[in-house]
Amino acid sequence: MWILYQIAVILVLLLAGPVLLLLRGRHYWASLSSRFGLADLDSTGESPLWIHAVSVGEAGVAKTLIEALPAGQAILVSTVTPTGQAQAAGLERAHYGTAYLPFELGWPIRRFLDRIGPSGLVLCEGDYWPLLLRHVKRRGLPVAVINGRVGDRSFRRMRRLRPLLGPLLGRIDTFGMQTEDDRERLIELGVEPERVRVTGNMKFDAPAPVRDADLEARLSTLAAGRPVLIAGSTMPGEEEAVLEAFGAAGGGEAALLILAPRHPERWDGVADLAESSGHRLLRRSDLDGGHSPDIVLLDSMGELAGLYAVCRGAFIGGTLVPTGGHNPLEPARFGVAISVGPSMHNFRAMAEQFGRAEAWEQVTDASGLAEVWTRWIADDEAARRLGGRAEALVERNRGALQRTLELLAPVLEDSATHEAPA
Repeated sequence: MWILYQIAVILVLLLAGPVLLLLRGRHYWASLSSRFGLADLDSTGESPLWIHAVSVGEAGVAKTLIEALPAGQAILVSTVTPTGQAQAAGLERAHYGTAYLPFELGWPIRRFLDRIGPSGLVLCEGDYWPLLLRHVKRRGLPVAVINGRVGDRSFRRMRRLRPLLGPLLGRIDTFGMQTEDDRERLIELGVEPERVRVTGNMKFDAPAPVRDADLEARLSTLAAGRPVLIAGSTMPGEEEAVLEAFGAAGGGEAALLILAPRHPERWDGVADLAESSGHRLLRRSDLDGGHSPDIVLLDSMGELAGLYAVCRGAFIGGTLVPTGGHNPLEPARFGVAISVGPSMHNFRAMAEQFGRAEAWEQVTDASGLAEVWTRWIADDEAARRLGGRAEALVERNRGALQRTLELLAPVLEDSATHEAPA
Protein backbone atom coordinates (compact mmCIF):
# COMPACT_ATOMS: atom_id res chain seq x y z
CA MET A 1 0.00 0.00 0.00
CA TRP A 2 2.76 2.46 0.93
CA ILE A 3 4.60 1.71 -2.32
CA LEU A 4 1.45 2.48 -4.32
CA TYR A 5 0.92 5.64 -2.28
CA GLN A 6 4.44 6.86 -3.03
CA ILE A 7 4.06 6.07 -6.72
CA ALA A 8 0.95 8.27 -6.69
CA VAL A 9 2.90 11.04 -4.94
CA ILE A 10 5.67 10.82 -7.55
CA LEU A 11 3.11 11.09 -10.36
CA VAL A 12 1.58 14.18 -8.75
CA LEU A 13 5.02 15.77 -8.37
CA LEU A 14 5.87 15.02 -12.00
CA LEU A 15 2.61 16.61 -13.15
CA ALA A 16 2.56 19.60 -10.80
CA GLY A 17 6.31 20.25 -10.61
CA PRO A 18 6.76 21.86 -14.04
CA VAL A 19 3.76 24.13 -13.45
CA LEU A 20 5.06 25.28 -10.06
CA LEU A 21 8.55 25.84 -11.43
CA LEU A 22 7.13 27.83 -14.32
CA LEU A 23 4.97 30.03 -12.09
CA ARG A 24 7.25 30.36 -9.07
CA GLY A 25 10.58 28.98 -10.26
CA ARG A 26 12.84 31.42 -8.43
CA HIS A 27 11.26 30.31 -5.14
CA TYR A 28 10.99 26.58 -5.77
CA TRP A 29 14.37 25.94 -7.42
CA ALA A 30 16.13 27.20 -4.31
CA SER A 31 14.02 25.00 -2.05
CA LEU A 32 14.41 21.67 -3.85
CA SER A 33 17.38 20.39 -1.83
CA SER A 34 15.53 21.12 1.41
CA ARG A 35 12.38 19.40 0.13
CA PHE A 36 14.50 16.33 -0.61
CA GLY A 37 15.59 16.23 3.03
CA LEU A 38 18.87 18.13 2.60
CA ALA A 39 18.11 21.32 4.49
CA ASP A 40 21.17 23.46 5.20
CA LEU A 41 21.04 23.59 8.99
CA ASP A 42 23.50 24.86 11.56
CA SER A 43 23.09 22.07 14.08
CA THR A 44 23.51 23.06 17.70
CA GLY A 45 24.27 19.47 18.64
CA GLU A 46 20.89 19.30 20.34
CA SER A 47 17.76 17.36 19.48
CA PRO A 48 15.26 20.05 18.41
CA LEU A 49 11.54 20.24 18.87
CA TRP A 50 10.17 20.20 15.33
CA ILE A 51 7.39 22.74 14.72
CA HIS A 52 5.65 22.54 11.34
CA ALA A 53 3.81 25.58 9.95
CA VAL A 54 2.39 25.41 6.41
CA SER A 55 2.48 29.09 5.45
CA VAL A 56 2.37 32.64 6.81
CA GLY A 57 -0.58 32.26 9.18
CA GLU A 58 0.73 29.08 10.75
CA ALA A 59 4.22 30.58 10.99
CA GLY A 60 2.69 33.36 13.05
CA VAL A 61 1.28 30.74 15.43
CA ALA A 62 4.73 29.11 15.59
CA LYS A 63 6.29 32.47 16.45
CA THR A 64 3.86 33.00 19.32
CA LEU A 65 4.63 29.55 20.71
CA ILE A 66 8.41 29.79 20.26
CA GLU A 67 8.66 33.06 22.15
CA ALA A 68 6.95 31.40 25.14
CA LEU A 69 9.15 28.28 25.20
CA PRO A 70 12.16 27.95 27.53
CA ALA A 71 15.16 29.89 26.26
CA GLY A 72 17.32 26.77 26.01
CA GLN A 73 14.85 24.83 23.86
CA ALA A 74 16.32 23.92 20.47
CA ILE A 75 13.71 24.44 17.74
CA LEU A 76 13.38 23.60 14.07
CA VAL A 77 10.61 25.24 12.04
CA SER A 78 9.46 23.77 8.72
CA THR A 79 7.05 25.27 6.20
CA VAL A 80 5.56 24.33 2.83
CA THR A 81 5.41 27.72 1.09
CA PRO A 82 8.17 30.25 0.33
CA THR A 83 6.19 33.02 2.07
CA GLY A 84 5.93 30.87 5.18
CA GLN A 85 9.64 30.13 4.99
CA ALA A 86 10.45 33.84 4.80
CA GLN A 87 8.42 34.50 7.94
CA ALA A 88 9.90 31.54 9.79
CA ALA A 89 13.43 32.59 8.85
CA GLY A 90 12.76 36.00 10.38
CA LEU A 91 11.91 34.70 13.84
CA GLU A 92 13.85 36.75 16.35
CA ARG A 93 14.69 34.05 18.87
CA ALA A 94 17.68 31.91 17.92
CA HIS A 95 16.77 28.30 17.19
CA TYR A 96 18.05 25.22 15.41
CA GLY A 97 17.02 26.45 11.96
CA THR A 98 14.31 26.50 9.31
CA ALA A 99 13.60 24.05 6.51
CA TYR A 100 11.01 23.11 3.95
CA LEU A 101 8.86 20.09 4.73
CA PRO A 102 10.37 17.12 2.88
CA PHE A 103 8.41 15.59 0.02
CA GLU A 104 5.96 12.88 1.05
CA LEU A 105 8.37 10.12 0.04
CA GLY A 106 10.22 7.64 2.22
CA TRP A 107 13.83 8.52 1.49
CA PRO A 108 13.54 12.34 1.85
CA ILE A 109 11.62 11.88 5.11
CA ARG A 110 14.10 9.36 6.52
CA ARG A 111 17.05 11.54 5.51
CA PHE A 112 15.45 14.57 7.13
CA LEU A 113 14.70 12.73 10.38
CA ASP A 114 18.17 11.20 10.49
CA ARG A 115 19.81 14.59 10.08
CA ILE A 116 17.84 16.53 12.68
CA GLY A 117 16.85 13.77 15.15
CA PRO A 118 13.80 15.68 16.46
CA SER A 119 12.49 15.14 19.96
CA GLY A 120 8.86 15.59 18.92
CA LEU A 121 6.62 17.11 16.26
CA VAL A 122 4.15 19.97 16.73
CA LEU A 123 1.75 20.65 13.85
CA CYS A 124 0.37 24.19 13.71
CA GLU A 125 -3.33 24.00 12.81
CA GLY A 126 -3.01 20.61 11.08
CA ASP A 127 -1.43 19.56 7.76
CA TYR A 128 -1.55 15.79 8.10
CA TRP A 129 0.80 13.76 5.87
CA PRO A 130 0.29 9.98 6.27
CA LEU A 131 3.80 8.79 5.39
CA LEU A 132 5.49 11.53 7.40
CA LEU A 133 3.42 10.69 10.48
CA ARG A 134 4.14 6.99 9.99
CA HIS A 135 7.91 7.55 10.02
CA VAL A 136 7.73 9.95 12.98
CA LYS A 137 5.73 7.49 15.09
CA ARG A 138 7.96 4.56 14.12
CA ARG A 139 10.71 6.46 15.92
CA GLY A 140 8.53 6.73 19.02
CA LEU A 141 8.25 10.54 18.89
CA PRO A 142 5.30 12.43 20.41
CA VAL A 143 3.07 14.34 17.97
CA ALA A 144 0.72 17.18 18.92
CA VAL A 145 -1.56 19.54 16.99
CA ILE A 146 -1.88 23.10 18.27
CA ASN A 147 -4.35 25.79 17.23
CA GLY A 148 -6.13 23.05 15.31
CA ARG A 149 -9.15 23.65 13.16
CA VAL A 150 -11.33 21.63 10.80
CA GLY A 151 -12.67 23.92 8.09
CA ASP A 152 -15.96 23.35 6.30
CA ARG A 153 -14.38 22.04 3.11
CA SER A 154 -11.86 19.89 4.95
CA PHE A 155 -14.60 18.39 7.09
CA ARG A 156 -16.69 17.44 4.07
CA ARG A 157 -13.70 15.77 2.41
CA MET A 158 -12.53 14.02 5.56
CA ARG A 159 -16.00 12.74 6.39
CA ARG A 160 -16.13 10.98 3.04
CA LEU A 161 -12.78 9.35 3.86
CA ARG A 162 -13.60 8.53 7.48
CA PRO A 163 -12.82 4.78 7.18
CA LEU A 164 -9.26 5.66 6.11
CA LEU A 165 -8.59 8.29 8.78
CA GLY A 166 -7.93 5.97 11.72
CA PRO A 167 -4.28 5.22 10.85
CA LEU A 168 -3.71 8.91 10.03
CA LEU A 169 -5.28 10.73 13.00
CA GLY A 170 -4.46 7.82 15.31
CA ARG A 171 -0.77 8.72 15.05
CA ILE A 172 -1.35 12.07 16.77
CA ASP A 173 -1.14 11.93 20.56
CA THR A 174 -3.05 15.09 21.41
CA PHE A 175 -5.05 17.79 19.66
CA GLY A 176 -5.46 21.38 20.87
CA MET A 177 -8.38 22.82 18.88
CA GLN A 178 -9.55 26.39 18.44
CA THR A 179 -13.27 25.88 19.13
CA GLU A 180 -15.75 23.36 20.48
CA ASP A 181 -17.06 22.91 16.92
CA ASP A 182 -13.56 21.87 15.78
CA ARG A 183 -13.37 19.40 18.66
CA GLU A 184 -16.76 17.89 17.84
CA ARG A 185 -15.81 17.51 14.20
CA LEU A 186 -12.65 15.60 15.08
CA ILE A 187 -14.60 13.29 17.37
CA GLU A 188 -17.12 12.69 14.59
CA LEU A 189 -14.17 11.72 12.37
CA GLY A 190 -13.22 9.02 14.86
CA VAL A 191 -10.74 10.64 17.25
CA GLU A 192 -11.19 9.59 20.89
CA PRO A 193 -12.58 12.48 22.99
CA GLU A 194 -9.81 12.19 25.59
CA ARG A 195 -7.23 13.12 22.94
CA VAL A 196 -8.97 16.34 21.94
CA ARG A 197 -8.99 19.54 24.00
CA VAL A 198 -10.27 23.05 23.24
CA THR A 199 -7.41 25.48 23.83
CA GLY A 200 -8.62 28.50 21.86
CA ASN A 201 -7.05 30.48 19.04
CA MET A 202 -3.43 31.41 19.65
CA LYS A 203 -3.59 34.12 17.03
CA PHE A 204 -5.32 36.30 19.62
CA ASP A 205 -2.18 35.94 21.79
CA ALA A 206 0.30 36.91 19.10
CA PRO A 207 2.57 39.80 20.12
CA ALA A 208 2.23 43.12 18.36
CA PRO A 209 4.05 43.10 15.00
CA VAL A 210 7.43 44.75 14.67
CA ARG A 211 7.15 48.31 13.39
CA ASP A 212 9.63 50.18 11.19
CA ALA A 213 9.76 53.81 12.29
CA ASP A 214 11.75 54.94 9.23
CA LEU A 215 9.30 53.32 6.82
CA GLU A 216 6.33 54.78 8.67
CA ALA A 217 7.89 58.25 8.54
CA ARG A 218 8.53 57.94 4.81
CA LEU A 219 4.95 56.85 4.15
CA SER A 220 3.65 59.71 6.30
CA THR A 221 5.62 62.12 4.13
CA LEU A 222 4.20 60.55 0.98
CA ALA A 223 0.65 60.70 2.38
CA ALA A 224 1.08 64.45 2.98
CA GLY A 225 -1.84 64.65 5.38
CA ARG A 226 -4.09 62.21 3.54
CA PRO A 227 -5.47 59.24 5.50
CA VAL A 228 -3.84 55.89 4.70
CA LEU A 229 -5.86 52.87 3.57
CA ILE A 230 -4.44 49.36 3.30
CA ALA A 231 -5.62 46.48 1.13
CA GLY A 232 -3.66 43.59 2.59
CA SER A 233 -3.01 40.06 1.29
CA THR A 234 -5.07 40.55 -1.86
CA MET A 235 -5.62 37.59 -4.16
CA PRO A 236 -5.97 37.16 -7.96
CA GLY A 237 -9.15 38.75 -9.27
CA GLU A 238 -9.47 40.98 -6.22
CA GLU A 239 -7.21 43.92 -7.02
CA GLU A 240 -9.58 45.07 -9.77
CA ALA A 241 -12.35 45.55 -7.19
CA VAL A 242 -9.98 47.25 -4.76
CA LEU A 243 -8.79 49.70 -7.41
CA GLU A 244 -12.37 50.41 -8.49
CA ALA A 245 -13.39 51.06 -4.88
CA PHE A 246 -10.38 53.31 -4.29
CA GLY A 247 -11.21 55.38 -7.35
CA ALA A 248 -14.87 55.70 -6.33
CA ALA A 249 -13.80 56.80 -2.82
CA GLY A 250 -11.84 59.71 -4.26
CA GLY A 251 -8.60 58.02 -5.27
CA GLY A 252 -5.30 59.68 -4.58
CA GLU A 253 -6.95 63.04 -3.95
CA ALA A 254 -8.65 61.63 -0.86
CA ALA A 255 -6.25 59.00 0.51
CA LEU A 256 -3.03 57.05 0.06
CA LEU A 257 -3.61 53.36 -0.64
CA ILE A 258 -1.05 50.73 0.35
CA LEU A 259 -1.70 47.68 -1.82
CA ALA A 260 -0.15 44.41 -0.63
CA PRO A 261 -0.67 41.33 -2.84
CA ARG A 262 -0.45 38.03 -0.95
CA HIS A 263 2.13 36.36 -3.22
CA PRO A 264 5.44 37.90 -4.34
CA GLU A 265 5.30 36.53 -7.88
CA ARG A 266 2.25 38.74 -8.53
CA TRP A 267 3.90 42.05 -7.62
CA ASP A 268 4.79 43.02 -11.18
CA GLY A 269 1.39 42.10 -12.58
CA VAL A 270 -0.45 44.03 -9.87
CA ALA A 271 1.82 47.04 -10.45
CA ASP A 272 0.90 47.00 -14.15
CA LEU A 273 -2.78 46.70 -13.27
CA ALA A 274 -2.66 49.66 -10.89
CA GLU A 275 -0.85 51.87 -13.39
CA SER A 276 -3.20 50.91 -16.23
CA SER A 277 -6.14 52.00 -14.05
CA GLY A 278 -4.77 55.54 -14.10
CA HIS A 279 -3.36 55.73 -10.58
CA ARG A 280 0.11 57.06 -9.79
CA LEU A 281 2.05 54.12 -8.39
CA LEU A 282 5.19 53.93 -6.29
CA ARG A 283 6.74 50.64 -5.25
CA ARG A 284 8.00 50.03 -1.72
CA SER A 285 11.34 49.05 -3.24
CA ASP A 286 11.57 52.52 -4.84
CA LEU A 287 10.22 54.85 -2.16
CA ASP A 288 12.75 57.49 -3.13
CA GLY A 289 11.30 57.61 -6.62
CA GLY A 290 10.52 61.28 -6.16
CA HIS A 291 6.80 61.62 -6.84
CA SER A 292 3.70 61.76 -4.66
CA PRO A 293 1.77 58.56 -5.36
CA ASP A 294 -1.86 57.54 -5.14
CA ILE A 295 -0.83 53.96 -4.38
CA VAL A 296 2.21 52.35 -2.75
CA LEU A 297 2.71 48.75 -3.84
CA LEU A 298 4.15 46.81 -0.90
CA ASP A 299 6.63 44.63 -2.80
CA SER A 300 8.35 43.42 0.36
CA MET A 301 7.97 40.58 2.84
CA GLY A 302 7.21 40.85 6.54
CA GLU A 303 6.26 44.54 6.68
CA LEU A 304 2.49 44.48 6.19
CA ALA A 305 1.53 43.52 9.76
CA GLY A 306 3.40 46.44 11.31
CA LEU A 307 2.12 48.96 8.76
CA TYR A 308 -1.49 48.44 9.82
CA ALA A 309 -0.63 50.69 12.77
CA VAL A 310 -0.48 53.76 10.51
CA CYS A 311 -3.70 53.29 8.54
CA ARG A 312 -7.21 54.59 9.10
CA GLY A 313 -8.86 51.54 7.59
CA ALA A 314 -7.84 48.11 6.33
CA PHE A 315 -9.41 45.75 3.83
CA ILE A 316 -8.58 42.07 4.41
CA GLY A 317 -7.82 40.38 1.11
CA GLY A 318 -8.91 36.94 0.00
CA THR A 319 -12.48 37.81 1.00
CA LEU A 320 -14.00 39.31 -2.17
CA VAL A 321 -12.95 36.18 -4.06
CA PRO A 322 -13.87 32.68 -2.80
CA THR A 323 -10.52 31.77 -1.23
CA GLY A 324 -11.67 31.68 2.39
CA GLY A 325 -10.17 34.87 3.77
CA HIS A 326 -7.15 35.84 5.82
CA ASN A 327 -6.44 36.72 9.44
CA PRO A 328 -8.05 40.04 10.50
CA LEU A 329 -6.26 40.20 13.86
CA GLU A 330 -3.19 42.13 12.69
CA PRO A 331 -5.12 45.38 12.05
CA ALA A 332 -7.49 44.65 14.95
CA ARG A 333 -4.55 44.58 17.37
CA PHE A 334 -3.86 48.23 16.49
CA GLY A 335 -7.51 49.32 16.80
CA VAL A 336 -7.84 49.84 13.06
CA ALA A 337 -11.21 49.84 11.28
CA ILE A 338 -11.56 46.64 9.24
CA SER A 339 -13.58 45.73 6.17
CA VAL A 340 -13.91 42.25 4.65
CA GLY A 341 -15.78 40.57 1.85
CA PRO A 342 -18.15 37.60 2.24
CA SER A 343 -15.55 34.82 1.90
CA MET A 344 -14.26 34.04 5.42
CA HIS A 345 -14.92 30.30 5.68
CA ASN A 346 -11.29 29.58 6.61
CA PHE A 347 -11.83 31.74 9.70
CA ARG A 348 -15.43 30.78 10.42
CA ALA A 349 -15.37 31.07 14.22
CA MET A 350 -13.37 34.30 14.16
CA ALA A 351 -15.73 35.80 11.59
CA GLU A 352 -18.71 34.98 13.79
CA GLN A 353 -17.03 36.71 16.73
CA PHE A 354 -16.27 39.85 14.72
CA GLY A 355 -19.82 39.88 13.38
CA ARG A 356 -21.46 39.52 16.80
CA ALA A 357 -19.25 42.28 18.23
CA GLU A 358 -19.92 44.57 15.25
CA ALA A 359 -16.15 44.85 15.05
CA TRP A 360 -15.85 45.14 11.27
CA GLU A 361 -17.74 46.15 8.13
CA GLN A 362 -18.65 43.31 5.76
CA VAL A 363 -19.09 44.25 2.09
CA THR A 364 -20.06 42.24 -0.96
CA ASP A 365 -18.41 44.07 -3.84
CA ALA A 366 -16.38 47.06 -4.99
CA SER A 367 -19.23 49.53 -4.50
CA GLY A 368 -19.72 48.39 -0.91
CA LEU A 369 -16.00 48.76 -0.20
CA ALA A 370 -16.04 52.22 -1.80
CA GLU A 371 -18.93 53.28 0.45
CA VAL A 372 -17.10 52.11 3.58
CA TRP A 373 -13.83 53.77 2.60
CA THR A 374 -15.61 57.02 1.71
CA ARG A 375 -17.23 57.08 5.15
CA TRP A 376 -13.94 56.39 6.97
CA ILE A 377 -12.08 59.03 4.98
CA ALA A 378 -14.69 61.61 5.94
CA ASP A 379 -15.14 60.54 9.58
CA ASP A 380 -12.01 59.55 11.48
CA GLU A 381 -13.97 59.12 14.74
CA ALA A 382 -16.33 56.56 13.21
CA ALA A 383 -13.34 54.55 11.99
CA ARG A 384 -11.74 54.75 15.45
CA ARG A 385 -14.91 53.50 17.17
CA LEU A 386 -15.10 50.50 14.86
CA GLY A 387 -11.41 49.76 15.34
CA GLY A 388 -11.82 50.06 19.10
CA ARG A 389 -14.40 47.29 19.11
CA ALA A 390 -12.00 45.07 17.15
CA GLU A 391 -9.16 45.77 19.59
CA ALA A 392 -11.42 44.98 22.55
CA LEU A 393 -12.38 41.68 20.92
CA VAL A 394 -8.71 40.69 20.67
CA GLU A 395 -8.15 41.45 24.36
CA ARG A 396 -11.18 39.41 25.46
CA ASN A 397 -9.96 36.31 23.63
CA ARG A 398 -6.42 36.05 24.95
CA GLY A 399 -5.35 32.99 26.94
CA ALA A 400 -4.96 30.25 24.32
CA LEU A 401 -1.16 30.35 24.57
CA GLN A 402 -1.13 29.33 28.23
CA ARG A 403 -3.60 26.50 27.59
CA THR A 404 -1.45 25.34 24.66
CA LEU A 405 1.70 25.28 26.81
CA GLU A 406 -0.17 23.09 29.31
CA LEU A 407 -1.21 20.78 26.47
CA LEU A 408 2.40 20.51 25.26
CA ALA A 409 3.94 19.91 28.68
CA PRO A 410 4.43 16.14 28.07
CA VAL A 411 5.99 16.81 24.66
CA LEU A 412 8.38 19.36 26.14
CA GLU A 413 9.33 16.95 28.91
CA ASP A 414 10.19 14.31 26.31
CA SER A 415 12.19 16.91 24.41
CA ALA A 416 14.30 17.69 27.47
CA THR A 417 15.42 14.05 27.80
CA HIS A 418 15.73 13.16 24.10
CA GLU A 419 19.22 12.47 22.79
CA ALA A 420 20.53 14.31 19.75
CA PRO A 421 21.59 12.35 16.63
CA ALA A 422 25.15 11.16 16.56
